[in-house]
Amino acid sequence: MKISIITVTFNSGRTLRDTIESVLRQSHPDIEYIVMDGGSKDNTVDIIKEYEPRFAGRMKWVSQKDKGMYDAMNNGIRMATGDVVGIINSDDFYHRDDVIAKVSEAFENNDVEAVYGDVRFVNENDLDKTVRYYSSKNFAPWRFRWGFMPAHPTFFTYKRNFDKFGYYHFDYHIAADYELLTRFLYTNRLKTMYLPLDFMKMRTGGRSTASWRSNILLNKEIIRACKENGIWTCMPMLFLKYFVKVFELINTKSDRS
Repeated sequence: MKISIITVTFNSGRTLRDTIESVLRQSHPDIEYIVMDGGSKDNTVDIIKEYEPRFAGRMKWVSQKDKGMYDAMNNGIRMATGDVVGIINSDDFYHRDDVIAKVSEAFENNDVEAVYGDVRFVNENDLDKTVRYYSSKNFAPWRFRWGFMPAHPTFFTYKRNFDKFGYYHFDYHIAADYELLTRFLYTNRLKTMYLPLDFMKMRTGGRSTASWRSNILLNKEIIRACKENGIWTCMPMLFLKYFVKVFELINTKSDRS
């Protein structure tokens, strides 16, 4: 099974090497890697060019102005030639070498349309220090109403589903991933499979948690996403999810094999 992995970059030189190296280390033999750069002004493009030969023709990349992260993701998905598509952010990295192999096995051995798993948030100054463990184990579509979704960076689905159900809505600032997962998993009821492993390490400090203003905007967009997909929710219901996040912070787990 051919799997396309997409990374969106913009001035990502500080962290991009970790991301690319983690893709190179994957044991699955049929990976297409696509990097969509938004016209970086730092050394991002130099790093991409440096690594391109190591993929032996399995890497595609573009550096051009886009309409934001989600527009770039859409463009990358359209470029993809793999059966299955997944996203890895430019400040995240797979910390085990068999992630894509496990994803491929799940699709090949089960009648499913999408798979997802867990992620580990780590201290950006100490990548071995877990500060939060995000498990998708107990996810169910009804939980969208409460602001919960599977870990988006672990979400893999057939490319045909984007053609059938639509791409990311790039008029969202933060929560286009939430809206897409709601549309795919709640509205269109894709059959999914949870893989009980942590796919990757994510550095803390993403856009959705950058400030209290970001959290307010995120929740407003979640309400919009739910409304557009026929789910009723409200701000007080969404704030309850922060109690779960506190529990995740308290109950961080040691690295798994």
